[in-house]
This record gives sequence, structure tokens and C-alpha cells, in this order.
Amino acid sequence: MADDERFSRRSLLAAGGALAGAALGGANAQAATPGPSVPADTGAVQGNRVLFPNWRGSGDPTPPPSPAPQPPEQRVGYCVVGLGRLTLDEILPAFGETKRSRLVALMSGSPEKAKLVARQHGLPEDAVYGYDEWDRLKQNKQVQAVYVVTPNAVHRDNVVAASGAGKHVLCEKPMAVSSPECREMIEACAKAGMKLMIAYRCQYEPFNRALTKEVRGGSLGKARLIQAFNGQTTGLPEQWRLKKALAGGGSLPDIGLYCLNGTRALLGEEPDSVQAIAYSPPDDPKFKEVEETITFTLRFPSGTIAQCIASYGVHESRALTVHTQAGAFDLQNAFAYRGQRLFVGRAEGKSEARDEKILAHKNQFALEIDHFSRCIQENLKPHTPGEEGLQDQILMEAIYDSARTGAPVKTGPLPGTGSGLDATRGPEPEEAG
Repeated sequence: MADDERFSRRSLLAAGGALAGAALGGANAQAATPGPSVPADTGAVQGNRVLFPNWRGSGDPTPPPSPAPQPPEQRVGYCVVGLGRLTLDEILPAFGETKRSRLVALMSGSPEKAKLVARQHGLPEDAVYGYDEWDRLKQNKQVQAVYVVTPNAVHRDNVVAASGAGKHVLCEKPMAVSSPECREMIEACAKAGMKLMIAYRCQYEPFNRALTKEVRGGSLGKARLIQAFNGQTTGLPEQWRLKKALAGGGSLPDIGLYCLNGTRALLGEEPDSVQAIAYSPPDDPKFKEVEETITFTLRFPSGTIAQCIASYGVHESRALTVHTQAGAFDLQNAFAYRGQRLFVGRAEGKSEARDEKILAHKNQFALEIDHFSRCIQENLKPHTPGEEGLQDQILMEAIYDSARTGAPVKTGPLPGTGSGLDATRGPEPEEAG
């Protein structure tokens, strides 16, 4: 037998003995299986984080820092109001990815459903509230914030009740069904000293934020034309989104709002005019009260024109494209919950190049919830406060006016906010780590 073969067998036998000793708790277990001892492997505690040096070579991207979640007792406690599909499918699971937030209570009009969901998420039965139990919720000091996820027409009542109960409020979009209601919500929260944020999740999503930085940074020159499309097919005529009294409209406030708000957030400007056309199939009973499809054009002071389309009558597609003189940015699945891809097209010599910008996907619901928690903990103004929702509501009312008359409608900045960029927004959210 060759020496190298005997050496290999001896090494294997020694290694096996060491592992066996460790498994049996032998006296030599620690000595036989030493752990890493250098900072590259163990990291070091700095503040509230464990930090590791960059272990990768210069040819790879620098890895992000390891997560640093707050201990549960330090996190902002939330009561989620409304247990529909969005809550069960997206919002409640997102709390498992938050770092500053925790779920501590639920509010619903269905006791049976609420008790089941509470058990599924480890909440006690007394953490379940009915829609008429705001006074009891007020006594729960674990709840610092409320996330309103109810039909649009009851947002105002929910927000006013929540702020009156001494809770900060994160409210789903659209903010309400009229601009007067939006103003009442802002006033109620201000009077109670509570923060109000509208859940424009895309403004916290990494790909949308990267596109905004590229466009505003002028890497391909000035944005000349924006195309925003959000479409899907809609069935079940009895659902509340097809009832004008509950939804306030059809495809515009539900999915067209993403085109409107996404374009405003992308540029930081406010449109100075809108023009729109709405259409519903006359033979489809689903659209007796609300529009199926709406298309609207926004003209901005800088000269940029945005063409936006939203429809309940087409195969699902959600895209945002920005055209410049030097190229184009194409954000696929722009308004979806996941699956975003960002492409950059431009001339490269005599040929055309199309590159994909690779980013790490993050849970946009977790990002928006944690941003609001940070605002509560550090007394900051939310990036998407009530004024952001109010401005969208005013613009949607102008879009409906234009669709009704066929004429363009003049618009402008929200009164009292000035004409600068991001006039209705608070400070930028922290980068997701």
C-alpha cells in the first residue's frame, strides 16, 4: 500500500473518531472540533449589529450587512384592521420579515375568521377586536399603530377612530373616496398628535427606488415620455371593488393609482394638467357602476409627458417605461408584489445595448411597515404622509372630470406645500439592509 493511501486512511479514521467523540460529548470534543476564531468568520459586535468584513474578492459585489432586527419588546406593535385577501396573503406574512415591527392585535367584523387568524399567528383571543371596539383597543398599550386595510369608503372612519384611540395610523391606498375625507383624516391625526402614513408600497420597493435615482440622476438624460400601464381581469361582480359606494371608482383608484403615484414619485413634480378617457363595455354588468378602463395623460412643468392606462379587462401586466433622448428604462412588473426586473436600453456604438440591473428583492410590505415604525420610534415625518394621498385624490377627481367632459383639466401642486420637488413627501426612507 502506498504511503499517500495509508495517510489518507489514517486521516479519515482520525477525523471520524473526532466527530464520534464530539457527538458523544467526549472530553476531547472541544479540542477535536475547534470553531472559527478570526473576525472574518466570527464577526464583531458594533452597537446593535454583528458586522463581518467583506469576505469576497474585488470581482464580486460587496454583500449587504447582516440583518439587525430589534428585540420583540422594542418593536412597534400593530393592530391590523380588516382581514381580507391583501391582509392574509401579503401583510400578515410580511411581519415575519420586519425588523422594527410586530403584530400584536387584529380587528375584524368576522369573529370566527379573526379568532382563527389570531391562532395562526400566535395571538391570544383577547387580542381580537370588533369594528366597534376602539375604546377597548385604546386600553391596549402594546398597540402603538394601526394598519387600516378595509374598503376605501370606510378608511376615513377607521383613521379618525384610530387616531382618537391614541394610535398612529398606516392606511392603505387610495386614502379615501374624496378629497374632503382625506383632509378630515389629516386633521384628525394632527389634532390627536398621531402620525399618518399612506401605504404606497412601491415607493419603498428597491427596483422602483433604483429607477427613480437613475431618472433623477440623468444617467440617460432628461425624461421626455413616461408610459405606465397596470391591467388585470376582474370577475365576481359582487366584490366591493366594483361597487362605487365602497370603492369610489373602478380601475383608476384601485390599480390606476399606481400609475399616477408612481409617475409623480418618479419625477418629484406635480402635473399642471390632466386629460382622460374612460370606457366600460355596455354589455358587461360588472361595470354598471365603475369604469373598466381609463387612460389619462399628465403634463408636467418640466415638459415631461406621462401616458397612463389602467384596465380591469386585460391579461395581467404591470409596466413602467421612461424614454429619454439617450435611451430608455423599462421596469417590468413595476407595480406587482414581486418579480420586478429593471432593464436599461441605449446606443452602444453602432449597435443597441440592453442591460439588466440586478438588485436584491425585498418584501415591499415589510419595508413600508418598518419605515413607519422608524418614524414612530424616531419622531420622523413619513415619506408618504397624508398629504401624498390627498394630492392623488385631488388628481383622480380631476381625471374623472376630464373623462366626463372630454376636456383637459388644469392641476398643480397641493395648496400650502410649495412647488419644489417632493412637496408632499417626507424624508427619503432608509435603504433596506
